[in-house]
Amino acid sequence: MTIAPERIAQIEARRDELAAQMATGDLPGDRFVAVSKEYAELEPVAAAAGEVRRLRAESESLSFMTQDADDDLRQMAVEELHANRQQLEAAERALSLALLPRDAADERAAMLEIRAGTGGDEAALFAGDLFRMYQRYADTRGWRVELISASVSDAGGYKEVVASVTGAGVFARLKFESGVHRVQRVPATESGGRIHTSAATVAVLPEAEDVDVQIDDKDLRIDVYRSSGPGGQSVNTTDSAVRITHLPTGLVVIQQDEKSQHKNKAKALKVLRTRLYEAERQRLADERAGTRRSMVGSGDRSERIRTYNFPQGRVTDHRINLTLHRLPEILEGEMEELIGALIAQDEAERLATLDG
Repeated sequence: MTIAPERIAQIEARRDELAAQMATGDLPGDRFVAVSKEYAELEPVAAAAGEVRRLRAESESLSFMTQDADDDLRQMAVEELHANRQQLEAAERALSLALLPRDAADERAAMLEIRAGTGGDEAALFAGDLFRMYQRYADTRGWRVELISASVSDAGGYKEVVASVTGAGVFARLKFESGVHRVQRVPATESGGRIHTSAATVAVLPEAEDVDVQIDDKDLRIDVYRSSGPGGQSVNTTDSAVRITHLPTGLVVIQQDEKSQHKNKAKALKVLRTRLYEAERQRLADERAGTRRSMVGSGDRSERIRTYNFPQGRVTDHRINLTLHRLPEILEGEMEELIGALIAQDEAERLATLDG
């Protein structure tokens, strides 16, 4: 990626201007928040640019020293120049990454939705395995997982489960999980030891805030009814379940896990707002990119992205041709290597696009 010095100079000048504004102490509250937010976005770029400049100056000095008449000094300069060039290459990549357009949703919380696909009871059990995997990964990151709704399968696991995941950088790290996850294993009920293949669909959506999506009351039809559990049994004796239909789009959200109609309505509106926000994000992305989708970041929920093979103890991500023979550990939430590889591939693709 070719970095124009003029662009770096503009960024550094703007960073310094914002720092001076904050130092005066005269900014009103809202303005201070806006200025400090912009400063926080520019400072990493300016710092990365400063490191590149320092290493380039050091490189010039060391290059000059490699011509010295003193053998020892010359040899030391050659060794240090080799190390400097490695550091400079890493610093220039860090600067390129800092200059990449950021997904505004990266720091948001996320709505995690998992639905059992083909495979009946085995698919529902697998959906449960995936949900626990994400819960354990969230624990390692210090995130909080709040169950929004769940439809439990008779055999265990989930027909469908929706949860809110909150914490630092949640969407940035989970957004590549959307798609079809496939499992290959011998079900506990299979006496012949035959391997079955089943699937579950994962969707990760950035959570919307109230200011992102304005929902007009006249655009909603809200129905209330009595909640029912598995097999049709009554969960409670009041009309606490809520079905919200967004009339302009036809989106329907049903929430019945809480005993309070008020809580069910609040959760349903949260899910609806997030789905409307994602639909708008997708529309804007389509406008910007036309029909192009990057290999990693398509977010297409019909795309098979990963296979979990129990007999071989492996997990394969088909988008980046990565196979890890650590299936038990990954299901226990040790997903950092997998997620890190997806993020690295996405960064490489975006850098290549800018270079092109």
